[in-house]
Amino acid sequence: MSLTLGLLAVLALAALGMPLFAVILAVALLGFQLAGYDLIAVAVEFYRLADLPGLIAIPFFTLAGYLLGESGAPRRLVRLSNALLGWLPGGLAIVALVACAFFTAFTGASGMTIVAIGALLYPALREAGYPRSYSLGLVTSSGSLGLLFAPSLPLILYGFVAGQLGTDPAVTMEALFLAGILPGLMMVGLLSVHAVWVGRGLPRPQTRPDLREVGAALREAGWELPLPVFVLGGIYSGLFTAGESAAITALYVLVVSVLIKKEIKWSKLPAVIAESGRMVGAVLVILGAATAMSNWLVDQEVPNRLFEYTREHVHSAWAFLLMLNALLLFAGMLMDIFSAIVILTPLLLPVAVGYGIHPVHFGIVMLANLQIGYFTPPVGMDLFIAAYRFKTGILTLAKACIPFFLLVGLAVAIITWWPGLSLALL
Repeated sequence: MSLTLGLLAVLALAALGMPLFAVILAVALLGFQLAGYDLIAVAVEFYRLADLPGLIAIPFFTLAGYLLGESGAPRRLVRLSNALLGWLPGGLAIVALVACAFFTAFTGASGMTIVAIGALLYPALREAGYPRSYSLGLVTSSGSLGLLFAPSLPLILYGFVAGQLGTDPAVTMEALFLAGILPGLMMVGLLSVHAVWVGRGLPRPQTRPDLREVGAALREAGWELPLPVFVLGGIYSGLFTAGESAAITALYVLVVSVLIKKEIKWSKLPAVIAESGRMVGAVLVILGAATAMSNWLVDQEVPNRLFEYTREHVHSAWAFLLMLNALLLFAGMLMDIFSAIVILTPLLLPVAVGYGIHPVHFGIVMLANLQIGYFTPPVGMDLFIAAYRFKTGILTLAKACIPFFLLVGLAVAIITWWPGLSLALL
């Protein structure tokens, strides 16, 4: 069987509903078979995952996120954000943006953010007088806002994949965690300005912060406030590696939610751990399959050929970045973010480095683009989750998300063509 016929057969199976990881794995198996390699090479890629120490951060941070989602942390986070920001024009919408960004950063799952926080805030937004379309668009699109903030799962996954490529300068988790801060804040800030404009004429419960409520909210959320210290402070002080920080964070959240707050019963804990394990398992299966396919592509010198072709037709880094944005937006519309990161990073990162683009900046640009795919048809996962949660049609939600698509797209353009925004803190 020729490669072309084999790929056509795989695409036909994909059209009939074969899972994406199986499509990726089939392409890898087909490629190695036709290249004359023993197919054990594909299995080796899955085995190699166990020998990579940086990967341990993924299951621990995922577990911490799932525990937070099942506890009362979303409600406390919304209360604290409301106490600090709710008095501003458009304050409740800003509260939604900040709370969603923080929660998604720790859970790595935008869908969980929509269910846990969007379910709290959507009725509140409607009661406060925000238009239905704006409220739906806000809770649907804000679920992916925290992906640039540590310890978001896609951020860690990009750091893991890019770190294996030996770029100069090297990509580290520490550098990525710092690089995402300013772009993420700028994105939240841009959407907050829009929220102020939308809510400018709505009544406000007060015109200045209620210090007593702020104090009460701070006390109630006191157990959640140290989490950023564990993630960032421990790593940048040199006390912990990213994997150790993830383990400490998971242990801390487990102790607080099960033993101290007692919001997760012992009888429910196995189900939460199992759900977290399924998420991690799905990511690892995609990672193993996509790594095998990427290695076949590298063996066939596809990245080198892609760079030579691109250099022949694209003569500047700015033009390449424009094409990159278009490609990543298209990929984000059709692929889940984990598969896109693992498949596209080995292909595109060497090309970007060849144009003089910093690999950490490239990673932030990639994640910012793929973030939009979460709420973009036809396969935007958050659209389907929000449609189910709020009993609303997909087309209605897609229309409601258009202003947010344009605003986040503007933010992506700024991130892309202003490398200093990503690299200033490094």
